[in-house]
Amino acid sequence: QVQLVESGGGLVQPGGSLRLSCAASGITFSIYAMGWYRQAPGKQREMVAHITSGGSTNYANFVKGRFTISGDNAENTVYLQMNSLKADDTAVYYCNADPRVNRGSSARVYWGQGTQVTVSS
Repeated sequence: QVQLVESGGGLVQPGGSLRLSCAASGITFSIYAMGWYRQAPGKQREMVAHITSGGSTNYANFVKGRFTISGDNAENTVYLQMNSLKADDTAVYYCNADPRVNRGSSARVYWGQGTQVTVSS
């Protein structure tokens, strides 16, 4: 059974920080890239950050220099450290596990349930 459990969302003032966590089970980290996406009300889902099993990272331009993605292989957990938060960062943040680079384009992608991040003064 594959499960991605997210936590760490909440209400924070502009300029503040939050750390999101995604605990994965039923997934072999060595063949999955892990990532974070977000979706604001009435908007399309967008990629925030990805990290490969080898530690290579990729960020959306709008979070470069503010957010950091990292993983703890021993605990099968991926984190998103969010600093200098802006009102535009308000969204539901989703954890993602993607094996396609190692298993082909038809492999299944998994998603967490999402955690709400609200940035407001």
